[in-house]
Amino acid sequence: MAETTQDTAAGEGTPTGYGYCSWHQRFAADVRLIDVIEQGSGPGHVHYACPPCRTAHGLVPYADR
Repeated sequence: MAETTQDTAAGEGTPTGYGYCSWHQRFAADVRLIDVIEQGSGPGHVHYACPPCRTAHGLVPYADR
């Protein structure tokens, strides 16, 4: 049996993503994609939210819809 050298599981407490929270307008850990705004003649825009903002504003991540 082949054994892999890469650990794909994140350890407990390891953030899964770090980025800009569109709601409190600062960088935060574990941001999730909330909304995608597509435009026909230009670049679109995306909104990410951190866990406290998702809870406070009742936001559902895009992937969970």
